[in-house]
Amino acid sequence: MKKNLLTKQYLSMLNQIKETTNFLGKKNPYEKTPEIGIVLGTGLGGLVDDIKIDFEIGYEDIPNFPTSTVESHKGKLIFGELSGKQVLVMQGRFHYYEGYTLHEVAFPVRVFKLLGIKNLLISNAAGGLNPNFKLGDIMIISDHINQFPGNPLIGENIDELGTRFTDMFESYSKKLIGKAESAALNLGIKIQKGIYVGLPGPMLETPAEYNYLRIIGGDAVGMSTVPEIIAAKHAGLNCFACSVITDLCHGIIKPVNFKQILNTASKAEPDLTSIFKELINQL
Repeated sequence: MKKNLLTKQYLSMLNQIKETTNFLGKKNPYEKTPEIGIVLGTGLGGLVDDIKIDFEIGYEDIPNFPTSTVESHKGKLIFGELSGKQVLVMQGRFHYYEGYTLHEVAFPVRVFKLLGIKNLLISNAAGGLNPNFKLGDIMIISDHINQFPGNPLIGENIDELGTRFTDMFESYSKKLIGKAESAALNLGIKIQKGIYVGLPGPMLETPAEYNYLRIIGGDAVGMSTVPEIIAAKHAGLNCFACSVITDLCHGIIKPVNFKQILNTASKAEPDLTSIFKELINQL
């Protein structure tokens, strides 16, 4: 689409993405731009401890960037080295339930695209719908079901980011999934694989809703990831994502609080970190 056909709103969005990209490009300490982007979810920010940090900046100091309002999300963008590879890491993400639009939730992914990122790795905490799942299981996401009220591609397309009609057939790279499965096997870490259902939140679902989500094919449910993956796929990035099962949404469902979710995520964090490190080593 030619620029003169873009509405003022979407031309403004493109300009903001470019402004943020240029700002971060000048801050980039590398001679070569990192090709691996990582988004760390709820209670899973410990991967940062294994990164050789070259530069970090708070979201509040990045032009046009949203700011994270969730307690467990540090709100930092980190340039560093992990497993011998240069990475760009979001320590904390943005959610629709925080009041952001889906375009704003996906904004960092689009900046990643213009910065030269080729591979996007995402983690999240999720509820387990599959009766075979246990607390602390790590589920590699093979596909997703979008239950958000829209997606970040709605509106006029910006050709600099991707094509108008994005094919979501292989939203999650089979090649990256295969590498992660091999990594987990070599590390002796048991993994699950399944379909993630993305909902807007912030409330957890009712027992009837859990039952419905299982019926339509969901293995896990959460409040993130799907908008970012849609934007990343639109931008031509190779995507990998996995969930830590932090609460059980099948059988006899019990009340759960955020502290319990964080505690379960933290226990699974070492295994998840090991898988990410080995996967990155293979890229």
